[in-house]
Amino acid sequence: MDQLFYLKECSSTNDEVSKFLLYENSDFIGVSTFNQTKGRGQYGNTWAAAAGKNVAYTLAVKAKNILLTDFIFNYYTAVVIRDYLANLTDKDVKIKWPNDMILKNKKIVGILIEKKKINQNNYFIIGAGFNILQDQFEEISHAGSLLTQTGQVFDLEDFVFNLHEYLSEKLKTIPSEQDIIDHFNLHLFRKDEISVFEIGKERQNGIIRNADEKGELWIELEKDGLKPFYHKEIKLLY
Repeated sequence: MDQLFYLKECSSTNDEVSKFLLYENSDFIGVSTFNQTKGRGQYGNTWAAAAGKNVAYTLAVKAKNILLTDFIFNYYTAVVIRDYLANLTDKDVKIKWPNDMILKNKKIVGILIEKKKINQNNYFIIGAGFNILQDQFEEISHAGSLLTQTGQVFDLEDFVFNLHEYLSEKLKTIPSEQDIIDHFNLHLFRKDEISVFEIGKERQNGIIRNADEKGELWIELEKDGLKPFYHKEIKLLY
């Protein structure tokens, strides 16, 4: 059973979704808004979005139905959302490790996945902010939207309805762990390209080689050779 609820305005769909997990057999419950006032990103970062131009969406999935490690589930969610956007736009959407969506060098989606126990059930709470119609981003030089990157105008209601259907369906039949890792690496942003990285306060050239099953990103650095990194240990400058 999967349902999608719409809120005219809320602080964070990730926070609001627990109020809707009161139904029996609620394996997939989605909540969306076009006006999120206090969106959260990875590791306490904020996710700001213009009202009426973007989509904040959260899907709560019962963890008992997901036979994947947290890292692989994170990868799979990124792959599914990437595929949805690529199919929708007919463009080559990339995944910036661990799970931002990049289109023509601009970030168009940020994803935050949390694990919570609600009403005696453990849930994966998949939260995502989609930049759809916003065309001004002020100081956020790396941000873009589907509008700025494709020139296409999408209907927000249709977008979130189809997203919910697509994501829920893909989470009912999950491929093998190796298939997920392979698919993730196939679409990894700046893989096998020379990039600039920031480690602490030092900058160094390097090449992203692959992401592994433990959630690490392997980078071949100019000075230090091939090394694995967890999120926040290294920053890709682009």
